[in-house]
Amino acid sequence: MKSPQRFIAGIVSLLVASIPIASARVIKGPFSYLPSAIAQTDSIQPALYRQQEAELAITGGIVKGTLFTPATMKRPPVVLIIAGSGPTDRDGNSPLLPGKNNSLLQLADSLATHGIASLRYDKRGIAKSQIKQLREEEMRFSDGVDDAIGWIRWLRQQGFRKIYIAGHSEGSLVGLSAAQTEKISGFISIAGVGRPIDAVLREQFAAGGGPDSLKKLAGRYLDTLLMEQRIAKPHPLLFSVFRPSVQPYMISWLRYDPQALMRTLHCPALVVQGTNDLQVKEIDARMLASAKPRIKLVIFQQMNHVLKKIDSPVPAVNIASYSNPKLPVMTELVSAITQFVTGKLN
Repeated sequence: MKSPQRFIAGIVSLLVASIPIASARVIKGPFSYLPSAIAQTDSIQPALYRQQEAELAITGGIVKGTLFTPATMKRPPVVLIIAGSGPTDRDGNSPLLPGKNNSLLQLADSLATHGIASLRYDKRGIAKSQIKQLREEEMRFSDGVDDAIGWIRWLRQQGFRKIYIAGHSEGSLVGLSAAQTEKISGFISIAGVGRPIDAVLREQFAAGGGPDSLKKLAGRYLDTLLMEQRIAKPHPLLFSVFRPSVQPYMISWLRYDPQALMRTLHCPALVVQGTNDLQVKEIDARMLASAKPRIKLVIFQQMNHVLKKIDSPVPAVNIASYSNPKLPVMTELVSAITQFVTGKLN
């Protein structure tokens, strides 16, 4: 059984979800699985595509990104890749983990070798997107949405016309929110949760090994934040989740309902999920896909949260892939996204 300390420390990173929902249409291939040019390394293929550093000016600083453009195409479609929660950078790596997995770099590389441009970026305050005097208590979920909107408009200024969003994990909710106001060609959710974050947190607390009194207290804290009120002195064992400086961000985050946003989406959508994901479960993908008709849902057997194929049921093996850049992203994922963007995914 987990100690309360270990349990609380893992809450925000795991976000495990599992509740029954209505059935959704699942697409089961066949896919023409396409090989990735490099997939497993830090290197790129300049002969196949161009790499360009990009900058987006925001209040107080600059958000930095990388644009990959196929070398032989004049007007390729482009995918805006949005990283997940925490200090995850444009390549899919986090300083909280040892080593790299390079999942988003590998995805961008693979898409480019198949004629699809991509832009990925470091979120404000992360990696190279350092913002002067950025304070945690001033951050809001809408900041990330505003940045995604800014990048969509930047891509239009570069001459791109077919713009897609691919949000990974929390980036799915960010991208889904940005797609409400911006005209895009399609939206892709990769391992995105299907419920408001308070429901996910409540379930994660309930599944943990801490005392029942602590779980009930966490529930009351969430109720307080839902009423847009602050918690003056959080319990020490709940401090990492409910510290005063992060409460404004959480209050703003709790207002977002992924299914409601999906219902008002005005473009084609693809929802993808792996069965070996330790953080987000298949049921969340089904919830998103069931929000409205004609959403395409693809479930990949053995894909984990960092988009790698894990054929072992041992959690330690799965977690080790978070720090293994030699393990490629699944080619089936690249194929599904490629076929969605090119209009060939039926």
